[in-house]
Amino acid sequence: MRSIFVFGALSIAIVGCSQTNAPATQASMQNPQPNIENIKGHMSFLADDLLEGRDTGSAGHEIASLYIASEFKKYGLMPAGDDGTYMQRVGFRKTVLVQDSPEFTVYSDDGEYSFDYPKDFIMGPDPVRTESQVSAELVFVGYGIIAPEFAHNDYEGLNVEGKIVVALSGKPSSLDSEEGAHLASGAQKSKYAVDNGAIGFITVQTPASEKVRSYQQSLNYIHAPRMRWVDPDGNVGNTNPELIVGAYLSMETAKTLFAHAPTPLEDIFLQLENNDIPTGFDIPVTVKLARESVHEDLSSPNVAAVLEGSDPVLKNEYVVFTAHSDHIGISKSVEKDRINNGALDNASGTSVMLETARMFASLPKAPARSVIFLAVTGEEKGLLGADYFAKNPTVPLASMVANVNLDMPLLTYEFADVIAFGASHSTMGKYVKTAAANADLKLTDDPWPQLNLFTRSDHYAFVKQGVPAIFLVTGIESKDPEVDGSEVLNTFLGTHYHRPSDDMNQDFDWRAARAFTQVNFEIGKTLADAPTRPTWYRDSFFGKTFGKEYNLSDRD
Repeated sequence: MRSIFVFGALSIAIVGCSQTNAPATQASMQNPQPNIENIKGHMSFLADDLLEGRDTGSAGHEIASLYIASEFKKYGLMPAGDDGTYMQRVGFRKTVLVQDSPEFTVYSDDGEYSFDYPKDFIMGPDPVRTESQVSAELVFVGYGIIAPEFAHNDYEGLNVEGKIVVALSGKPSSLDSEEGAHLASGAQKSKYAVDNGAIGFITVQTPASEKVRSYQQSLNYIHAPRMRWVDPDGNVGNTNPELIVGAYLSMETAKTLFAHAPTPLEDIFLQLENNDIPTGFDIPVTVKLARESVHEDLSSPNVAAVLEGSDPVLKNEYVVFTAHSDHIGISKSVEKDRINNGALDNASGTSVMLETARMFASLPKAPARSVIFLAVTGEEKGLLGADYFAKNPTVPLASMVANVNLDMPLLTYEFADVIAFGASHSTMGKYVKTAAANADLKLTDDPWPQLNLFTRSDHYAFVKQGVPAIFLVTGIESKDPEVDGSEVLNTFLGTHYHRPSDDMNQDFDWRAARAFTQVNFEIGKTLADAPTRPTWYRDSFFGKTFGKEYNLSDRD
């Protein structure tokens, strides 16, 4: 999982359990049952040292992808990749900043001075150009957000054409929601700037963002490569070439820059403390920004298979399961064990998806709709493989009716509930509730809405293309009253998450694996056999923003 789950933990000790666990309902007994030995086998292979952490573009991830494709073929599923294969090759551009190249020079009526990299400012590499330079005047644009739905426009009354915008990190408290997380994302802020004619973007650290991740901590990532997908025509995905250079300023550096502004930065920070929205203004200086980047092109596959539906009409619609097969590879450290095996992130989700695919293939009769099983690459690099597939699907976009995403199910204690992030935004919530009941589980509302987890995994790539989606995870209510699910989850995050210890030496509860696979299958089967496709609720922000007329409806 790319974004840290600050909501709970994992690391429980429940030793190997048999396949006979929680009582199955009559509905679930009529379907194929999960085989936990299959799940164990998949996880053991995918999390083995041989695969060296399954980094995007690595030989280890290629091996994992071949394994997944072989399993799909063994189940009799049809290829759903490119050119009649199970693989959808995704081109990637890996970029690294030349560390002695960043330049930040300020020209004012008082003279000229430069900031020091990385003490005063940070830059990332440019995925489009190897050399980039811009010189322009500055305009402060508050948070740099445009949200007419919330009567918010930081660009109102400002002219940023041909200029460099300066924006505060984060978002106002009035947008502290899933909707706000989308509107205040880096991609959206860049889009607002480009739409208004800006040619550069400077972000200012705020006291609030300093508490979440200090500027000093950010320095740990300056050597890290960045990655973007590249389509067959050479277009780099999710970039804004119009923004030639960007920079991130520490608060002290920004205070120096704002010494030329009509309002000092200290006064703006006081406005933030009072939950006031700062008003933008011109900053009467010219700034030169420059950097050099090194590019390396590589590729990595998504792996896709399909079970054709049985209804002559509905088989042309698809329910899509996703799970990311990549992880973060080998750590650069002096520790003896440097391989990040990613057993729970996300060998567990991939293994559950594989067993779900076997169960679907074992049905006496296929469901009405077709079902796609998609192991995506590049999740840890920015949800890249899912984004590429959603924008370059191997079936018509309008034919994908729903996405169920599996990312880091924590299979370490016997949970009594599941959480489906995003279920409240569409009629998928009704299907999930029914399916959970069929698996003898409860559906719990998002217990951490302030964390905006709906926007932070692979399913969100489908959401942005208008496909209703949920992000399914194990819940935090345990069937054992002695076990606190939240405490268990927090333990995992603090001990094993994105570390070499996330391996098969952890104590798994295989009853949890069975139950999660069962509910995942039930959700997919319910969706695939439903008389009507899921629809976004018309009053949902995501429905209004991304939904199409054919998949919008009013709430009951």
